[in-house]
Amino acid sequence: MSTDAALAAVALTLKLAGLTTLILLLLGTPLAWWLARTRSLLKPAVSALVALPIVLPPTVIGFYLLVAMGPNGPLGQLTQWIGLGTLPFTFAGLVVGSVFYSLPFVVQPIQNAFEAIGERPLQVAATLRASPLDTFFSVVLPLARPGYLTATVMGFAHTVGEFGVVLMIGGNIPNRTRVVSVQIYDHVEALEYAQAHWLAGGMLVFSFLVLLALYAFNAKSRSQGAQ
Repeated sequence: MSTDAALAAVALTLKLAGLTTLILLLLGTPLAWWLARTRSLLKPAVSALVALPIVLPPTVIGFYLLVAMGPNGPLGQLTQWIGLGTLPFTFAGLVVGSVFYSLPFVVQPIQNAFEAIGERPLQVAATLRASPLDTFFSVVLPLARPGYLTATVMGFAHTVGEFGVVLMIGGNIPNRTRVVSVQIYDHVEALEYAQAHWLAGGMLVFSFLVLLALYAFNAKSRSQGAQ
């Protein structure tokens, strides 16, 4: 496979990871806030559902999403009814699968950050007659910034490294669904180990640098908070 194919896979992977992370931040914030604040009896069940992708094999997630988004599945029938066709083997389908697959890696850090804030800052804001919405944007979000950074980095990096889900849902279509992990698999199948080394090594360096930066930032934040 040519260098152009590898660059196309990298570009598609970065596009997928960026869009997935943005969607998860938007959808995960209200979910994380509810999980951090609720006393509902449903909280354990919802928390378990959010964490399910951590323990389920990616191929299981991909299989059930493929069935759900297929022409006879509930999501597939909905997308066909509104004129979008079916999502499997499309970039949009990859986004849907990636959102489910990376959900806990975004929701859980934000939830932990919300829970760490405690009641005191919210009570102070209430005494100053701040509305709940103003309190959330002016008090909660700034205090939860480290959690958002962790969620953004982990969600992005986790999406970049996914394989089973994208292969089940997207297949291996050049410039449409072939991401870096699938490209590496193709190189190995073709015994093109030199090309596989370049991509796999790049993924290894990228993952290490991302985690190193994240841990360094968290250590700095903890040391500043202790002062």
